[in-house]
Amino acid sequence: MTTQTIIGVVASVCTAVSLFPQLVKIIREKKESDISYWMLAILISGLALWVWYGVMSEDYIIIISNSVSLLINMSVLILNIYYSRKPGS
Repeated sequence: MTTQTIIGVVASVCTAVSLFPQLVKIIREKKESDISYWMLAILISGLALWVWYGVMSEDYIIIISNSVSLLINMSVLILNIYYSRKPGS
């Protein structure tokens, strides 16, 4: 594995799990957090485009890392919406 590939993999992993601590916090506290829905919408759109780009380029590092990140960010969005509509929030 080249240095360039290692840097790409490490960067991809960091990006993919960046909102994981936020997701864990939302699940533990069972309440919405102060996250901008616009930021999440833009981020999710960008991640979906990265996955599409990865598929077209047949680059599995891009596909896998951005798919994981997309799932985490979608979960954050869905749980934020769910807990914001729950009585007592």
